[in-house]
Amino acid sequence: MSALIVHVEGVGLWSPQLGDFAALRAALRGQAVAPSPARPPATLLPANERRRAPESVLLAAEVASQAVAMSGRDAATLACVFASSHGDQPIMDYMCAILASAPAELSPTRFHNSVHNAPAGYWTIATGCHAPSNAVCAQRASFGAGLLEAASLALADARPVLLVCSDTAGSGPLAEVTASAAPFGCALVLSPQAGASTLGRLALHLCPGSIAAASSASVVPADWVAASPSASALPLLALLAQGAGRCRLMAAGSLGMDVHLEKGT
Repeated sequence: MSALIVHVEGVGLWSPQLGDFAALRAALRGQAVAPSPARPPATLLPANERRRAPESVLLAAEVASQAVAMSGRDAATLACVFASSHGDQPIMDYMCAILASAPAELSPTRFHNSVHNAPAGYWTIATGCHAPSNAVCAQRASFGAGLLEAASLALADARPVLLVCSDTAGSGPLAEVTASAAPFGCALVLSPQAGASTLGRLALHLCPGSIAAASSASVVPADWVAASPSASALPLLALLAQGAGRCRLMAAGSLGMDVHLEKGT
């Protein structure tokens, strides 16, 4: 099939090592980078919401606001795709434990925040966004699946799209299964056309592949990539920081995606 061509206008990033996209650029230049704060700031959310929101929501809101601010777009007008491999793992661990021991004591608030599209709900309410939004999951291929979904939506509807991919650290017995040792979130604003804010042009080519055989070659430290399923985005984020190059992502268990980045014009 023909390549999907989209243009990146904004990038957001948060992890314990990297508080934003500028920190990644500095790290790749060999410069010292200050550790991120203990929790994602997510200052776009109202103060009361920030206090009540779980880490999964703060993480998604923080990287989304970074990417939108860089793009110069109005968040209220952006269609959005939220991707996550495992959602909010501490809440899921809590729910499994409480359902096994005292189901009647289950917290309605935690149940509300456990659904996979909770970050999308918080984001669209906080920004007053009435554009289309959805949530996708493809286990460790969730970033690639989200990128495919967002690029397809941008081209089909001829409109810019916000992509957010994030995962919290594993908690309890789930941590042994999910292999998610640390929180990680990233976001991209994609447009079907080049513009004044374009950082680079992405050509996405789908191809056969498997997660087990996927290459992890990247200038980013391997332990950063391995720390979270959502950190599979780091090879592409590194290309954006450097300005050009190629990498391979996974969009499903047996579907690869070759990504070619060219500098914006």
